[in-house]
Amino acid sequence: MAAVRTGVLGSFVHVDAATDAIRALRRGGHRDLTVYSAAPNHEIEEALEQKVSPVRLFTLFGGLTGCAAGFGMQYWMQRDWPVLVGGKPIDAFPPMVIIGFELTILLGALASVAGVVILSLALKPTKGLPFDPKFTDDRIGIFVPCAPDQYEATGGLLRAAGAEEVRHA
Repeated sequence: MAAVRTGVLGSFVHVDAATDAIRALRRGGHRDLTVYSAAPNHEIEEALEQKVSPVRLFTLFGGLTGCAAGFGMQYWMQRDWPVLVGGKPIDAFPPMVIIGFELTILLGALASVAGVVILSLALKPTKGLPFDPKFTDDRIGIFVPCAPDQYEATGGLLRAAGAEEVRHA
């Protein structure tokens, strides 16, 4: 069971203010930030300097496996049970593209879902992170875990960056 985390929670209206706060916090040594936003935002992701998700590798390998399986399965079936139709070649490539494409999409999507599930289960659960329903509508929230003696300094940094509301959580 994960321990309850304490820290400072800042609420921002503007993305620029939130990214400024994130950059200032990272310069100040805070690396473990939790950001709440109603929609994905590239500026916030850049400010957080997040690593690229490894889920895309699951998708790549799933798609390549699907493509190889689609073409390989059809080639094997056409060679094992040849059906001559109008003098056309038995292992014609153009009809194989449809099944190869469909299996690429199917296995790529299934591998993406599997990657998300596997990587989500590998994360350590955190309990007690503060949340405000305003973060699902029009606000951006930044939670900074810190010790109680750092509340004032961290809160001041969030206020200086443009936080509309700062509270201890």
